[in-house]
Amino acid sequence: MSPAPRPVTTRNARFQQWQAMLANRTKRQRLGGFLVQGVRPITIALEHGWYAEAVLYDAERELSSWARQVLEDAGAPRYALSAELMAELGEKTEDVPELIVEMQMPRDDLSRIRVGRDFLGVAFDRPSSPGNLGSIIRSADAFGAAGVIVTGHAADPYDSAAVRASTGSLFATPTVRVSSPRDVLAWVRARREDGDPIQILGTDENGQAEVFDADLTGPTLLVIGNETSGLSTTWREAVDLMVSIPMTGSASSLNAANAASIVLYEATRQRLRS
Repeated sequence: MSPAPRPVTTRNARFQQWQAMLANRTKRQRLGGFLVQGVRPITIALEHGWYAEAVLYDAERELSSWARQVLEDAGAPRYALSAELMAELGEKTEDVPELIVEMQMPRDDLSRIRVGRDFLGVAFDRPSSPGNLGSIIRSADAFGAAGVIVTGHAADPYDSAAVRASTGSLFATPTVRVSSPRDVLAWVRARREDGDPIQILGTDENGQAEVFDADLTGPTLLVIGNETSGLSTTWREAVDLMVSIPMTGSASSLNAANAASIVLYEATRQRLRS
């Protein structure tokens, strides 16, 4: 029998921890957890074996069959909250979520990303926008990338805006944070020594080749630069090829998430044709 739910009717210490997971990156990291809402993200997280620390639900409404099933299957402590408290944690005044799950953060270890002859990965250098980061994780998942690496002082993939923008792909595509591009380059060298000839591909409006002319059928790590300043010097010196995306309109550049999606699509197109 499942343990009885624990009522939360005030902004007690436990509730304040959940608030901190939403608003404070340092506390979120120290607590080792983050909040997830939405049918698709929660379902994908549980299907991929992510560990639920707690399941919060609206005690003032009749839950859907999906929500009742999650409460049974998650195997985590259950907390019954008032609609007002659920609205605060759901960051919504309307369409309050019926469930919110506190998920445990996985380790930041590059070994979580599988590398082989068909490897396709993304490194996002110092992203400043959680929304852009979440969108790139979503595109990486859509086009079969093995993982996303976030380098440097950057937006947090476990920020609520990034989690929402990924629409559940965060739980299907390993996403790893590292402090420096040098950590990734050491990992790439080790993979090359193991027989996986990973090429590092950068994007720039003045690239050496247009993306459609580059060979993306081999193991490839795509590096996307910061939304404002582009790729760091370390990454620029490390790339094997810099490609551009041809544009015919008045825009001189693309949003980072859009640029990543185009290159990932082209890599998938080439691989399917080959």
